[in-house]
Amino acid sequence: MLLSVLLFAGVCLAMICSVLFFPAIKLGKVRISTYWVVTLLGAALVLFTSSVSPVRVFEDLTADTAVNPIKILVLFLSMTVLSVFLDELGFFEYLASRALRHAGKGQKRLFLSLYAVVSVLTVFTSNDVIILSFTPFICYFAKNAEIDPVPYLAAEFVAANTWSMALVIGNPTNIYLASSLGIDFVSYLEVSILPTALAGAVSLPMLLLLFRKQLKAPLGGHAEPVVVHDTLQLTVGIVHLTVCTVLLAVGSYIGLEMWLVALCSAGSLFVWTGIISAVRRTKPKELLGCLKRAPYPLVPFVLSMFVMIVVLTETGATQLFANFLGNEYPVLTFGVSSFLAANLVNNIPMSVLFSSILSANGHTMPAGAVFATVIGSNLGALFTPIGALAGIMWSTMLKEHGVKFGYLKFLKMGCVVALPALAAALLGLSLVLYVF
Repeated sequence: MLLSVLLFAGVCLAMICSVLFFPAIKLGKVRISTYWVVTLLGAALVLFTSSVSPVRVFEDLTADTAVNPIKILVLFLSMTVLSVFLDELGFFEYLASRALRHAGKGQKRLFLSLYAVVSVLTVFTSNDVIILSFTPFICYFAKNAEIDPVPYLAAEFVAANTWSMALVIGNPTNIYLASSLGIDFVSYLEVSILPTALAGAVSLPMLLLLFRKQLKAPLGGHAEPVVVHDTLQLTVGIVHLTVCTVLLAVGSYIGLEMWLVALCSAGSLFVWTGIISAVRRTKPKELLGCLKRAPYPLVPFVLSMFVMIVVLTETGATQLFANFLGNEYPVLTFGVSSFLAANLVNNIPMSVLFSSILSANGHTMPAGAVFATVIGSNLGALFTPIGALAGIMWSTMLKEHGVKFGYLKFLKMGCVVALPALAAALLGLSLVLYVF
């Protein structure tokens, strides 16, 4: 067990160093991100040196749970396809042009409007859907307006990963922790609403403070008319994304799993656009663009992290962690530890690990520990790009649009925004559980 824990810690440290100091390597014309290579090799080493059977690991990885890694990957990749398809058609660039013509000259009003819209939409959909949909729009808008996109990208990311705590459907980690520990939709909402509101009330002024200089600059540029020529394909893409988003929002009420909704939506999109291209006798270039831009490195990264978490669980390390954390101050210990752990292993594997910790002694921990872990899984995404799968995908999308938002800049935002938001959310949780 000790060897597995030490190797796991070493792999996490090596992954962070790779992101900081050598994020990519080139093999000819191919650019390979190092973070997934490090975790893949680390997972193989941890599994090889442990007594856990690969068959047992496979059974855990394919278990029918809400945060099954394969389901999560299908969800992310499918939503990426829906978003990238519209980007390939020029839809987000078109929206950016229209928005610029109606934005006036003040950035602060635009900034507040964006934060409000993202917050509301995130509550009723999910953080990942909003991030994948809004990021290209913000990049194009900032380019046309000749302004720094970083404040708006930060507002989008912070709002999406703060207000995702409100409902159980807001984040896959919410679904996993709530369902695995027997918390229903209404019970979850009763506890989560105040911590979420306090975190949002703190994060917004901290963002305004952090980007006050950039937001004082007037909007520049000019809104050149942008026309989407293929209106049929655009209609097909918008309908699929809209229907998918609605089904994701209501899926938990009618028994539809998010990964299946997203997969069927992406599959339907491919079929419809394939038919249109066949009738027109043209190449489906938008679909080819989707396949080319899909974030394939996330597959080995997520699976590797899950393998290491499964090994830790099977070797009894989770029992050791449970004893260390204890249950004397569950809100503080589990809130802070899950927040930090998300930035070592990513929030989805962290949720699997902490789910085992929460039930390590044959009974579940107090409600404070469960909800504090939920808070850590959401707000942990704001501290470093490794904190959430959406953060890694978000960073990848920014690189595609030529926007520099590196690890250290992200960490600066995390220190200014995430830490106060975490403190506010844990305070709100304590008020709900122990005062009201």
